[in-house]
Order: sequence, then C-alpha cells, then structure tokens
Amino acid sequence: MTDKKEINPQWSLDYEIVEKAIDFIKKKHEARPSLADIAASVNLSEFHFQKLFSRWVGISPKRFLQYLTKEYAKKLLDESRNILDATFDARLSSPGRLHDLFIHCEAVTPGEYKTRGQGLEIVYGFSPSPFGDCMIAHTSRGICALKFVRDNTIKELEDHLHSQWPKASLKMNNSAVKSLAKFVFPFDDQWVSAPLHLYVKGTNFQIKVWEALTKIPLGSTVTYEDIARHIGLPKATRAVGTAIGKNPIPFLIPCHRVIRKMGEFGNYGEGPDRKKALIGWEAAKKESFKKSSAGTASKP
Repeated sequence: MTDKKEINPQWSLDYEIVEKAIDFIKKKHEARPSLADIAASVNLSEFHFQKLFSRWVGISPKRFLQYLTKEYAKKLLDESRNILDATFDARLSSPGRLHDLFIHCEAVTPGEYKTRGQGLEIVYGFSPSPFGDCMIAHTSRGICALKFVRDNTIKELEDHLHSQWPKASLKMNNSAVKSLAKFVFPFDDQWVSAPLHLYVKGTNFQIKVWEALTKIPLGSTVTYEDIARHIGLPKATRAVGTAIGKNPIPFLIPCHRVIRKMGEFGNYGEGPDRKKALIGWEAAKKESFKKSSAGTASKP
C-alpha cells in the first residue's frame, strides 16, 4: 500500500458538529429551520457552518441536506436496485466500486470459532475518522472489529471486544491503528487500491449477509428485502435485519447502505444520525466521482 496523509484529528471534531446539526434538523423538521437556524443550533455563524461542510465533505450544507430527504432516499433506491442486480448477477464489483474500498472477507473456520480466539493476538486502538472517533481491532489475518466511540467509554469498548474474542490476547497500540485508519477512511477522491482484509466470526447465514453488504456500491442504498432476495432467501427479511444488526465491522461492511423500502433510513447500531451522515457523505463523494470521471473522459 502506498503512503497516505496523516489522520487529521479535525475530522472527529467536525463530525461532532455535523451530527448535532442532523439531530437538530430531525427534532425541528416540521418547523423547516433555515440554514442560519441550523448553524446557530451548533453555535456557528452561517459562514463558518458553510466552511465546515466544505472541509468535511466538499459541498455546501444545503446540498448535503438534500441527500437526507426521504424523496432522495426513494430515488436512490430505484437507481441502486438495477446496479445491485447487475453486481450480484455478474458476481463482480460494479463500475461504481472503482472508487470504493476493495474488501476481502475471510470467515473464521468452525474449529477457530470453537476456540473463541485462543492463540490469537488482537491489536486494537483508537483513531479519529470522518464520522467520529472509533476503535479498530485487527489480527494478522485482517480487521476483526470497528466500533465508533459514541457515548461509550474506552473500557466499555474494550469489554465488548473481549466478549467477542474472550480467549484472544488483546494489545492496545493507538499508533498502529492510526496507521491502519489511513487506509480505512479516505482522504480524497483517490481511495485505496489494495484490498482491505476482514476477519469475521459469525454463523454461515450472518457471513452470507455481511458478504452481500460488501457488494453494495458507494453512494447506493438497498432494502432488507433486496439483500434477502440476493442471498436466495427472499422470505428471510427479518433474519437479514438481525444479521445486519450484528455486523462487527460497520463502515467496511456497509450496513448503513440498507434502508427501509419506503425510503426511511431506519435504525443503525452506530446511531441513526451517523447513518444519515454516512449516506449523505457517500452521496456527495459519488457525485464528485461522476464529475471527475466526466472531466477526465472529455479530455482529448
């Protein structure tokens, strides 16, 4: 992998303000607050609010908020369904993934599952990200956990990691995790080209669902019904939802790209406001990629 820029602590600080703004809009939705009202709710002037969004996602807050409407979500579902059908039918990544993260998912074997991590060393630590501070854990075989800090303490996140791998040896190394985070979270329009390896532990059904999620292209959304249909179990929608809720590596296994069929964003284990932020952020990046590609294609 090529060297990349350093992780910027400003990412997490900007995200905290973005999430507060999304929460304010949700609570004041019926009043239709103005951009100035939204900026004031996070103690910023309209000018500095615009500047923050330009830095965080590369577009204006007005444009970003258009991606969070139910109308846009419905339109995105219709567009995405054809893309996903082609992706699954061909068993290949879609063209949209040329700018996405390349994920290789390896499942724990039945024998390894029984040992509950015995003999496994897990290195974990904490890093800023465009969506708030997070904990990432990895083994020699790949990333095995990612959790956003939210309201959790470091001790609670460590306890959660230990509960998933009770007999593994845990070693904290924030420096190593920040180096890894440079490849997990993109800095600009050029995302990593080398694959990121994930090492997951779950039932056969859960792993089938998680692998299906990694095929959803950047800036696309699907429904729970779509995932159930594509794994060959169209009546297992509820079970799919349960499996998605147990996703051990959110963002890399993009369960945030699954929404309800009427265009509602639905729940998210890492927080409903973060889910909206992720979808809006990716929609903006997708549009940026389209413009960049169009510009490149028009050059002689």
